[in-house]
Amino acid sequence: MSLRLLIAALLAAAPLAAADLQRLTVSTPDGPRLALVALPDGPPRPGRPLVLLFHGHMGSAANTLGQGRLPASPLAAWRPIADREGVVVAALDGARGTDGKQGWNDGRPGDAGNPTTDDVAFARAVVARLQAEQHTDPARVCAMGMSNGGVFSLRLAREPGLPLAAVAAVCASLPGDRTPPPPPRPVSVLLVAGTEDPLMPYAGGQVHFYEKRRGAVLGTEATLAYWREADRLRGQPVVEALPHSRERRARGEDTRLVRSTWGPAAGPQVQLLKVEGGGHCEPSLAHRLGWLYTKVCGPQNHDAETAEEAWRFFRDKRSSGAEQLRRP
Repeated sequence: MSLRLLIAALLAAAPLAAADLQRLTVSTPDGPRLALVALPDGPPRPGRPLVLLFHGHMGSAANTLGQGRLPASPLAAWRPIADREGVVVAALDGARGTDGKQGWNDGRPGDAGNPTTDDVAFARAVVARLQAEQHTDPARVCAMGMSNGGVFSLRLAREPGLPLAAVAAVCASLPGDRTPPPPPRPVSVLLVAGTEDPLMPYAGGQVHFYEKRRGAVLGTEATLAYWREADRLRGQPVVEALPHSRERRARGEDTRLVRSTWGPAAGPQVQLLKVEGGGHCEPSLAHRLGWLYTKVCGPQNHDAETAEEAWRFFRDKRSSGAEQLRRP
């Protein structure tokens, strides 16, 4: 049995130690906003990294970290990572848009359903509070989002007032129908994208949910090109096909993961985890999405844990020119 399959078996067989959750309320221009924070065991220590999580449209901070009645998001794997690696993880709660569902003001033109809240100010307020109270490292702030939350994470990476070290965007690409201006600083970016995503098209264009149009995105390859240019990474990538077990092939699980990496681990670095044949789903070893979700959103891959891939990408990254954010 391969090491990857052994990890999968252990994840499925036994509950992992997971960081405790605390509610955090911060003041923003739109009123009080909520985040759930996974804190590693022990007193606050200076220099802890901070990871911000942004759920998809119709999601919540609770579901992201495995709370509530709905099945846990695959990003709930961040809770044991927080405890194991000493990482502070904050899952932020989106605001309600005109459709009554929670989401993020991600900058997509033509999406009238997304909220118009100042979500950048919300993220800044959470970072400032956790720097003040948990002594998190201002040079080790990373963001990860799924779908609408992933598009917002990429928007956040281009904001001048929040110097992120790295971003992971799952089933998401840059908002808009044209290439945006260059970002204010280099940022390491990981994209996780399914080539058969029926909602967020890999090639770009209109995001769809059934017949509803949800605004435009550039697409995965154009987003990669944007960040490679911003980070001055013009060489050929290191390409690795991740193992796909005989058991999964026998069950008809035909998706494949291919990792392409430009640049060094310490950054700036750009990486694509391409899910060949994959849909609008986070790859996961331990968290299998239900049949109805995959019927609507396409196949889920089970060859890697997306949160673990993101932590591996984030671990050595530091932002350039990071400075202490003032508490609002």
